[in-house]
Amino acid sequence: MNKIIAYTDGACSGNPGPGGWGVVLHATRDGKIVKEKDLSGGAAETTNNRMELTAALEALTTLSRPSSVRIVTDSTYVRDGITKWIHGWKRNGWKNAAKKPVKNADLWQALDAAAARHDVTWDWVKGHAGHPENERADELARAGMAPFKKR
Repeated sequence: MNKIIAYTDGACSGNPGPGGWGVVLHATRDGKIVKEKDLSGGAAETTNNRMELTAALEALTTLSRPSSVRIVTDSTYVRDGITKWIHGWKRNGWKNAAKKPVKNADLWQALDAAAARHDVTWDWVKGHAGHPENERADELARAGMAPFKKR
């Protein structure tokens, strides 16, 4: 069976501040990597959470056709937000439990729409713990941030 595995990460220098996101995409067939692609980008003034969300969003929107996708993130904010909290936010008109507007609602809504095109599973991996693809996604996120950092 073919499957896409996307390792995602976000980074920020200051929070808010210049930030970047990175994605390592693996297309697999029968459990073997048949194609690999790196993605990265950034923004001049953002937050770490926005970059984590953007990485997952970019991973899904770069795919040209509906796919079976495993997103691997080191962000519990992204994993828990998309698998647990989003259902209540949608039900409550994008308000959180405190009746305040959900932070990053624009990205959550875009991520929800992008995920709906695919069969997505969301996995968490501990960041900065030597996981090779997570470390690579972190490098890509820092590279995406670099053009926006003050020299």
